[in-house]
Amino acid sequence: CPQEIVSGESEEESNGVNLMEFSDEILLHILSYVPCTDLVLNVRRTCRKLATLCLDKSLTHTVLLQQDYKVNKDKVKQLMRDIGKEIYQLNMAGCYWLPSSTIDHVTRCKNLVKLNLSGCHVTSLRLSKMLSTLQHLRSLAIDVNPGFDASQLSSECKATLSRVSELKQTLYTPSYGVVPCCTSLEKLLLYFEILDRSREGFMLSGQLMVGESNVPHYQNLRVFYARLAPGYVNQEVVRLYLAVLSDRTPENLHAFLISAPGSFAETGATKNLLDSMARNVRLDALQLPKAWINGSGLLQHLKFNNPFYFSFSRCTLSGGHLIQRVINGGKDLKSLTSLNLSGCVHCLAPESLFRKAEDDIDSSILESLVVSCCNLRHLNLSAAHHHSSESIGNHLCQLLSRLKHLLSLALPVCSITDVAANVEKPPTASNLVPQTFGRKVRIGIQTYPRNLADQANQKIESSVFWALMGSLRFLETLEIIGSSFSSAMPRNEPAIRNSLPPCVRAQSVGDSEVAAISQLTYLQSLTLAQLPNILTGSGLINVGLQCQHLRTLSLANLGMMGKVVYMSALMDMLKHCKCLRDLRLEQPYFCAGAQFFQALSHCSSLQRLCIVSRSGTLQSDAVMSFMANCLEVIMCHMFMGESLTVCKNLQQSIVRSFQADRPALNVVIFPLLHEDLTEVIRDVPMRHLDEITLFKSRVAEEPPNLWW
Repeated sequence: CPQEIVSGESEEESNGVNLMEFSDEILLHILSYVPCTDLVLNVRRTCRKLATLCLDKSLTHTVLLQQDYKVNKDKVKQLMRDIGKEIYQLNMAGCYWLPSSTIDHVTRCKNLVKLNLSGCHVTSLRLSKMLSTLQHLRSLAIDVNPGFDASQLSSECKATLSRVSELKQTLYTPSYGVVPCCTSLEKLLLYFEILDRSREGFMLSGQLMVGESNVPHYQNLRVFYARLAPGYVNQEVVRLYLAVLSDRTPENLHAFLISAPGSFAETGATKNLLDSMARNVRLDALQLPKAWINGSGLLQHLKFNNPFYFSFSRCTLSGGHLIQRVINGGKDLKSLTSLNLSGCVHCLAPESLFRKAEDDIDSSILESLVVSCCNLRHLNLSAAHHHSSESIGNHLCQLLSRLKHLLSLALPVCSITDVAANVEKPPTASNLVPQTFGRKVRIGIQTYPRNLADQANQKIESSVFWALMGSLRFLETLEIIGSSFSSAMPRNEPAIRNSLPPCVRAQSVGDSEVAAISQLTYLQSLTLAQLPNILTGSGLINVGLQCQHLRTLSLANLGMMGKVVYMSALMDMLKHCKCLRDLRLEQPYFCAGAQFFQALSHCSSLQRLCIVSRSGTLQSDAVMSFMANCLEVIMCHMFMGESLTVCKNLQQSIVRSFQADRPALNVVIFPLLHEDLTEVIRDVPMRHLDEITLFKSRVAEEPPNLWW
């Protein structure tokens, strides 16, 4: 230190770190975490050095606005004016709050190669005008809404589309959209969100104009993906897309994926397509509707190259067929990184003909799967009863602990319980709620251990689930869902009023298992549903303390259904969740009162809140105070037991008070059991509906990196 420094204050200033003294490389890395709108419109104006760095190609090449909920039309206009020519990739997916005129400013991005406008309001004429100027575009994602007219597309627009090789198209109306114009397609992703009835109540038809598409347009296709929302119209429309493929199967096709809920029967055209695929192509990714696989020998004939994704969700595929026809003795499955066996109730049993869904699994099948697919990063085994036998060392959790590369995992609740514990002490209702005619026993909010040391005293470290959590140190997403759990708010139907009881094997799963999850230091997303033995929720506090990277939390039907026994622990947990962005709670009789919202206000990063509660209550003043304190919240969905008048008044108050400062604000407060719930749901932006409002298992739902 220089000798002239005599005061403590000057010495502190001398030893202090000046951000501008860092190298350009370090500063560019730091700036990469700042939203592009802030970089260009704010940070750039602070000093000359930052003015230069903020316009570096590494920061302006790709602009991501899809989660920048503070961006508005004026900011987009200024952004495009300042750096439009430097942008090569622009993602505006889910920017539902921006007016359609905002799209006009995209025309300044003359060098765009990739453009994502999913969830944005784009008319046929605006799309035509914009695409006419984007001659370098090769990747496009758009929505096709009612009123779309392909005849309004100009010749310049069609010329641009003819060069597009990647297309993602979300359909809200029966149409081919821009597919007929994309003659060079290599990747086609289709999301069918067409409702069976119009707002006026008229039945919709899935018929399209004949001759709107033809076979040669798909000769270069490598990836075909279709995801269907419930409804027969979606099935009718996707069959028309498949009919085009069935006439001539692309020789370079290596990924064929169709995700369809419920029953989606196979037809002659689809059978011809699958037969042609079996003869002519080698696949790397496969997902088919369950009716196309069940009882057929299709898997025996399909050929695979270096598969990275398989989904057999809800299929009756047995473990024997899985090993013989798919895993192929482990010879070719080292490349597999994502596997979805959700709802595949017999996938860990040698055969399914005489087997009950609750019978024990065959550990040798799971062991073969683990050995063959040793590089798995995403595994979904939910929505099934996977009961381990009493054989030592062959528990499902013990076998899964060998998968050291796992990043996301979904398991049924009954699969994580210790077999010995269930044998020694069969759970009964009396174990959960003390019954006595003598002295009254308090069953409300009980005392609970507040740290891992107290949990250790309960000898939970010896459980197989504790050991599994300890071995998967880098797990980022975990789902533990009851095999018989169903959300009270399905997609296009009235709310479910009654739920099925949990599996008998799951009755002992509760606080100690939740505490075991706290070992996952890098956990970002946690889903817990139908854990019957939650008595106090003490494990949630451990998760809040230890899992400091947690961004998404979903809790549903924990403990007794007649009382929210974990409320005190949940409020303690929330005080530690500084990174939490999404919170979904589904619990009957949930009281969203002042204490709850006061605890939730500690989650300074919270952006989206969804509460689903049959017979639940809320305090309007507490909600308003919470919204005023948590400035980042842009989505508030509450489906409770309050009256329609109370819900409407609160919703209007929130919108009136905060919409001006939060352009992306989306508020839906509505009685859960109201007959018009489905009409309200259809107006929720797809981003929120798909990511948080509707409950579903999301592990291995789609192939990794399907779209950017």
